[in-house]
Amino acid sequence: MPGWISTPASAGCDADWAANLSRMVAAKQWSSGLSDIVNKLQSGQRLTVEDGIKLYEHPNLHEVGQLANMAKMARYREYVFFNSNVHINQTNICVLACKFCAFRRSKRQSDAYDLSIDAYLEEMAKYANLVDEVHSVGGLHPDWDVEHYENLINAAKQHYPDIAIKALTAVEIKHLSQQSDITYQETLERLKAAGLDSLPGGGAEILNDDVRKIICNGKESSSEYLEIHRRAHALGIPSNCTMLFGTIESIRDRVLHMDQLRKLADEYNLFQCFVPYPFLPDSTRLPEAQLATSNEVLRTIAVSRLMLDSIPHIKAYRMNIGDEVAELALNYGADDIDGTVRQESIMHLAGANSSLNYDIYQMAKLVKDAGFVPIKRNTTYTYFTTINIEPPKRPRRLNVIA
Repeated sequence: MPGWISTPASAGCDADWAANLSRMVAAKQWSSGLSDIVNKLQSGQRLTVEDGIKLYEHPNLHEVGQLANMAKMARYREYVFFNSNVHINQTNICVLACKFCAFRRSKRQSDAYDLSIDAYLEEMAKYANLVDEVHSVGGLHPDWDVEHYENLINAAKQHYPDIAIKALTAVEIKHLSQQSDITYQETLERLKAAGLDSLPGGGAEILNDDVRKIICNGKESSSEYLEIHRRAHALGIPSNCTMLFGTIESIRDRVLHMDQLRKLADEYNLFQCFVPYPFLPDSTRLPEAQLATSNEVLRTIAVSRLMLDSIPHIKAYRMNIGDEVAELALNYGADDIDGTVRQESIMHLAGANSSLNYDIYQMAKLVKDAGFVPIKRNTTYTYFTTINIEPPKRPRRLNVIA
């Protein structure tokens, strides 16, 4: 199958995934601690918040991972997705100072920057022949309004019409609407008209306002995050959604976060991918953070696959969790590993050390090494291409003189 297409809402997911999953879970013996959850999955019922907590507390991580892997395989068989993208962070100047953020700078700091539109296009030019998506998020610049981003996106589309623009988190949309004194709706309408293709999911953190007051005070509220994505979906703009875990939240907070996201996904089916990522502590100001182990990362990915029945894809975000854990996560319910990335600042300033120079071959090899079939996708999960990895040629050896 060299290439096939889908819709943004289904995002390549098998329409019969629930029936597939029912057959798969019925064919295996499960421990008594998971029997109620398995029965619900077998009968097509949605898991409850209490079920999600039980999955977090189940002592056998491998068994939870097996169940999540079946949920992934029911949707996509052995396919795992990635894309060819580059991250261009347009500015690190921000009016906020979230405790967990190592990227943000004030306007007066010596390493503060804001790319002009020409400078942004120059960055795109470096990668234009290598990528089909540019992912742009940044600080809340005190001088930039919606007109600035209209001009930026429009210029990018004029110069590179075949490169998708995935840009601006919910808090950036809120900031632009305030800067321009217009509604979220009008902000999104103008950005879509300029050429915006989709929204990233960043900024969700934990959808609990008591937690947000401590880790990201001044950012959008939980309801504002959801409303901005709701408005985008109503306009036909697909988006991702995220969860930052390992700060000060509880297990219940995490599962309630997932529950709120899946309820919004029920409305328009345009949350395409959920991206859970652990807090990275380097250079940040949150000493009370709990921090997440690799086992907890795998469990969170597994639980999210089982809970988020209305969100097609679960991402093992290798920029944050590293290639090794990302490869493991593909056996714990994740079906996507983002992309080539090429350059990235936000996660790496916080302590990530993932490779930034992967090409399509290396991405495909990572997937194949995990035991799956690599599929290159576009930004909105509407076009897919199978990537065949050619085995390296055997080295030519000189004859040994007897």
